[in-house]
Amino acid sequence: MRSNAYPSVSETGRGGFFNRLVERLLAPKTAGPQVAAREIDEPREEGAQNSGAEFGAHAGDADDAEREAPGADQQGVLSIRHLAKSYKQRRVVEDVSLHVARGEAVGLLGPNGAGKTTVFYMITGLVKPDKGVIALDGYDVTGLPMYRRARLGIGYLPQEASIFRGLSVEDNIRAVLEITQPDRRERERELDALLEEFKLERLRQSPAIALSGGERRRCEIARALAGRPSFMLLDEPFAGIDPIAVGGIQDLVRHLKKRGIGVLITDHSVRETLGLTDRAYIIYNGHVLTEGAPEEIVADPDVRRIYLGEDFRM
Repeated sequence: MRSNAYPSVSETGRGGFFNRLVERLLAPKTAGPQVAAREIDEPREEGAQNSGAEFGAHAGDADDAEREAPGADQQGVLSIRHLAKSYKQRRVVEDVSLHVARGEAVGLLGPNGAGKTTVFYMITGLVKPDKGVIALDGYDVTGLPMYRRARLGIGYLPQEASIFRGLSVEDNIRAVLEITQPDRRERERELDALLEEFKLERLRQSPAIALSGGERRRCEIARALAGRPSFMLLDEPFAGIDPIAVGGIQDLVRHLKKRGIGVLITDHSVRETLGLTDRAYIIYNGHVLTEGAPEEIVADPDVRRIYLGEDFRM
């Protein structure tokens, strides 16, 4: 029973949205088989609408050129192709393509107002694109609501606190394991393993509201991994933590890579993000300005002129 001393898990903002998402995941499944992600080459009925608009759905058909069957080269890849988004008459994203492979960390960076946040939220499912394809292992997930993407392996860690503040650390993680592991003994074994992996054993009974910023992030990532994601989307992971905890977050990202999880990071902390990513994309005026290894990004004269500044050093 949750103590009334702690706030409800029904938070506000993106963190509250994530809590409601987990509650949706924990809800009993409706009768009937679960529909898997649609293959890119599966035909759509003309004018058909996707259900599940509660969390966002694809607004239009993919171009015929995108309708190839998944191949071996698409396995283990989160692929984003030709995304576009407008708000009223203003085009904020135009023809953005990028990809993340399992086991690599990729940055999504750019000036304020460049469109990177819109791109990121289209990938998570928080915003629906006007055009383009988001594919996981070669299967089109563009029209799937956020909670279905999570079940297929796309994890999301929002910027704001997404933890169930009224629950203990172990119950936060157990809440997701209830979905993924039906065997109680195995569930408890996995819980113990995650607590040990993220150095949370001594905090397992602590209320999540009492955690420091770095401890909370570790708990949130452990809870996300309980969902067995293939990819993790990290929204401003360096926000709201003390400078001394930055190294801990970087170590956690490296740990995700060692687990074979692909990581996509968007953050305003450019130096910290470039310091741990294998590649990065720079978004400017709704387009991909350039992409490459961190040293290539830093050396690019256009990136320095419009984004990093001439005095930027790693």
